[in-house]
Amino acid sequence: MKSLKTLITEQKNTHMTHVEDLVLDEGVEGARKAIFFLRDLRDMLAGNSTTKMTATVKWDGAPAIFCGIDPTDKKFFVAKKGVFNKNPKVYKSHADIDADTSGDLAAKLKVAFTEFQKLGIKSGVYQGDLMFTNDKKIEVIDGVRYITFHPNTIVYAVPAAGDLGKKIASAKIGVVWHTKYDGPSFETMRAVFGKDIVKTFNNVPTIWQDDATYHDYSGTATFTAAETQQVTAILSTAGRIFQTIPAATLNDLASNKDLNQAVNTYNNAQIRAGKRISNTRQHVIGLFNYIHDKYQKEIDKRKTQRGKDAQDAKRKEILKWFANHSQQDIIKIFDLLVALADAKQMIVNKMNEAGNISTFIRTATGFRVTGVEGFVAIDHVGKAVKIVDRMEFSKANFSADVIKGWQR
Repeated sequence: MKSLKTLITEQKNTHMTHVEDLVLDEGVEGARKAIFFLRDLRDMLAGNSTTKMTATVKWDGAPAIFCGIDPTDKKFFVAKKGVFNKNPKVYKSHADIDADTSGDLAAKLKVAFTEFQKLGIKSGVYQGDLMFTNDKKIEVIDGVRYITFHPNTIVYAVPAAGDLGKKIASAKIGVVWHTKYDGPSFETMRAVFGKDIVKTFNNVPTIWQDDATYHDYSGTATFTAAETQQVTAILSTAGRIFQTIPAATLNDLASNKDLNQAVNTYNNAQIRAGKRISNTRQHVIGLFNYIHDKYQKEIDKRKTQRGKDAQDAKRKEILKWFANHSQQDIIKIFDLLVALADAKQMIVNKMNEAGNISTFIRTATGFRVTGVEGFVAIDHVGKAVKIVDRMEFSKANFSADVIKGWQR
């Protein structure tokens, strides 16, 4: 698969939207983008893509790790996300790490500092997800002996007897690289996604490293003709719904910051509770009531009439959207959201077949098979969106029943 060479214009820590949420966040233009993204991914998986679509895998590593050469003094460093602060926080020795961190984090950063110096980095800054240091385990899952690592929510498992398992077992650190930053200073650096980073590094036996670039290791993660037809039918339905929604209804939602935030918050709360949108009319009613009640709580908190009136005025302003647009048109927005989510789910399920590392969720009663955290789709101009099974991963990420890697 070709790597994306386009230098994207966004700066560090670029925010990526879930593909279906483009409808909410960018109005008419966002809805078009969402449909085009999913069409291009369908074509990629059908084996007949003519677009420059690149996909990367979202690994559930922790913490985010940076390393590279400080452009101001040409010294090697490792860092957390503070590397791009106004006053960059970078560690150029074990003493620097001890002065700012402690415990497990300090231990991991020291391993990273020692090992990543062997990669032969000459310039630039690289970002990845730290997958393991000394916290690998040998575990038997469904009768198979695996080497596992559990950095956050997902447990990654590789058969211990295989070549990959042996390589991971002998490594002191594991990392998946996904972004390179170039520029004359930390403040002016820009990000390049989808780059084959590992090919530029030295092969170091004590480092297990991979790129986040999506590869079909199984050789079978492609749509059949029937599956292509099915996802095409869903996207056609999405297109028909989109054509019937007035532009003003979509654009007014996208341009009203408070309304947009409330809609996204309500939707995310439903996802975290494991509730799919099964009845869009009821979903809209629930959304209206959520916004009404949210501001009522704010009104009740205020001690003065002036404060209460101010919150009531905000509520009336935000609820104007429901009065200014027909209920049926508002419902269609969520019909479109559901259709896009259904098409996305078919794509995620197929892409999940491509991995060469098994993924599980750990619960108090044992392991449960899950997919990867998700994927990032990058188009030919560098626009990136998240392609995630939100009902699976987002729910697991906030579930008290799922044991996280940092829990003891």
